[in-house]
Amino acid sequence: MKKIWIFILLTAFSMSTFADEGMWFLMHLKRLNEADMQKKGLKLTAEEIYSINNSSLKDAIVQFNGGCTAEIVSGQGLVFTNHHCGYGAIAELSTPENDHLTNGFWAKSFDEELKPKSLYVRFFVRMDDVSKRILGLVNDNMSEKERERIINQEIAKIEKENSEGGKYVVSVKSFYNGNEYYYFVYQDYTDVRLVGTPPSSIGKFGGDTDNWEWPRHTGDFSIFRVYGDKDGNPAAYDKENVPLKPKHFLPVSLKGVQEGDFSMILGYPGRTNRWMPAAGIDQNVHYAYPAWVEASKVGMDAMKKHMDKDQAVKLNYASTYSGVANYWKNRQGMIDALSKHNTAATKRIQEAKFQKWANKKANKSTYADVLPTIDAFYKATNEKAKHDNYLIGMLRSSTFAALPYSLGAALKQYAAANEAKRGEMRPALEKNIQETFENIYIPLEIDVLADELNLYTKKAGEIAPYIQALAQKNGGSFQQDVKAAFEQSIFSSMDHLQGFLNDPSTTTVDADPLYAISKSLMDKYREKSPEMDAMTDKFQAAYRKYIAGVLAANPKGKYYPDANSTLRLTYGTIRALPADPRNDADINNYTTLKGTIAKYKPNDEEFDLPKRLIELYEAKDYGRYADKKGYMPVNFLSDQDITGGNSGSPVLNGNGELIGLAFDGNIEAMAGDVIFDPVLQRTISVDIRYVLFIIDKFAGAENIINELKIVE
Repeated sequence: MKKIWIFILLTAFSMSTFADEGMWFLMHLKRLNEADMQKKGLKLTAEEIYSINNSSLKDAIVQFNGGCTAEIVSGQGLVFTNHHCGYGAIAELSTPENDHLTNGFWAKSFDEELKPKSLYVRFFVRMDDVSKRILGLVNDNMSEKERERIINQEIAKIEKENSEGGKYVVSVKSFYNGNEYYYFVYQDYTDVRLVGTPPSSIGKFGGDTDNWEWPRHTGDFSIFRVYGDKDGNPAAYDKENVPLKPKHFLPVSLKGVQEGDFSMILGYPGRTNRWMPAAGIDQNVHYAYPAWVEASKVGMDAMKKHMDKDQAVKLNYASTYSGVANYWKNRQGMIDALSKHNTAATKRIQEAKFQKWANKKANKSTYADVLPTIDAFYKATNEKAKHDNYLIGMLRSSTFAALPYSLGAALKQYAAANEAKRGEMRPALEKNIQETFENIYIPLEIDVLADELNLYTKKAGEIAPYIQALAQKNGGSFQQDVKAAFEQSIFSSMDHLQGFLNDPSTTTVDADPLYAISKSLMDKYREKSPEMDAMTDKFQAAYRKYIAGVLAANPKGKYYPDANSTLRLTYGTIRALPADPRNDADINNYTTLKGTIAKYKPNDEEFDLPKRLIELYEAKDYGRYADKKGYMPVNFLSDQDITGGNSGSPVLNGNGELIGLAFDGNIEAMAGDVIFDPVLQRTISVDIRYVLFIIDKFAGAENIINELKIVE
């Protein structure tokens, strides 16, 4: 009896503390979410979050460099995002003599701010539904290729109609796997400059060990500024450009967070697969993700061997290594979480219910065959998925797995052109070559490519023919062959490529040993057959109908589409995980500077700390940024529904005030891209009070603090 009551109490508790699933379109908030959000603590209206005609919260949220989110926090275009989002730009601006990545950087004036070569932010202007317009042009009797051609033609028209002569970037995107279409209007600003960053011992504290883990103690933030011309329009970098005056910027709250507080996140989640069928999950768990993980680890080990020996190499490859490491741990976490929670089995229960509905007389002709078609496709492509993910891991780690193929195609066009055309093409080619080789370290690249090819030939199954022939010749070890290929190749140095531009020949490219390796890999990756094309067409049609059928089976349901790097809102509460003895906090929904210091390991790559931070802790010199209980907060937990691309997203309270920057999820809920876990799903954020403490007390950058609208 006691066990029964415990079960009832636990069930009641979990039901009352479910996280709020959903990545919602802003234009649908009024209809789908406003009432529920206000009931839970939102003090704003849907119009104050998303308005076309008036300034609103959405005007302060930007996509950061195409892969993260950031927010405008001052009337002078100041931007907060994550340290790991700014990592590449910070590394680019660093040298061994001025190592901003390691030591931090704080501009004390506009003139001191640093411009990386390529960095942009994207403002969201508006969106609209064009589903009827597009889908009215196609029917189920068309082939997938014909359907795609007609849809793409209409998309081109819509994008042109709304660009206002090139003023805006317009993107039409498919949702629910081609069952709905919306267009999005954006404005890009390319003059974005570094304002401040903590040292990596704060911004990346915990490194790969703590990545995706809780308790967390990472000051994951960096600061940039958006510039425009004197009229506030986008403009290429120019010393005469001025800080942007935004339509809206976020006030910053020092009130802190409490368990159960309402909070919401706006951002650009990259990709989820919540509609993925069971067979697709099985393919990822047993074929695709293990290959990606193994190939990533091989690349990381080869890179790190050289990065540890040379600080310049470490800086030049820091962003690449960090990106590979992040996905390496993510994919392993996905394997573990999807397996532990039997996600495929859960999906099969849902699919059995769908199949029962699909077999009804009224639905049979349209929907009865969709799941068998989907299952057959995944069964036929399991081995290819394994092969392709070994190759994806190689491509993410090795510059020269793909570079000779892509650059070689351009060089062959150059060689085949007449003198006048070559004169037109040469400046762009020279710029591309210079940028590519600026930070390349050939000994590292030799080892990465050789080690990846060794793994690929042993594990990837039916591999690229040229690579197979090399493996048979060299006994399965590529070190000498790859080293020789670099010695003989025009692609191994800027000087060799400049020499080619002076004396071009398509034969030279075709005979190049690195080009032969790269072309063989890329041709195999893109390899198709008429049979596979036909099967893929059937799968795409079936997958689209499956999702349409799920929507039709329950038309009163409240749905949201998979993430695809479009602006979304997710909401929930500040919410703890079960008590953890590793966390000194009173409740396991936040961490403290005390816990940070407890992890400190002098001179350790992941857990070292600046002397200044330790001194501030020992003096308890937290200024106005301490919690009312006296501790210095660092990170906190909430239960919103986020994924990659949300990094840097603002966490807002019910008044629309900034309380934190989202930067990670917890490994227990790593299956979240496929299935939402209402009990375990958590967002890990850096507390805005810690951000301001580092800016003010640690760095002494009062000029930045003075720009902000701080609410106490």
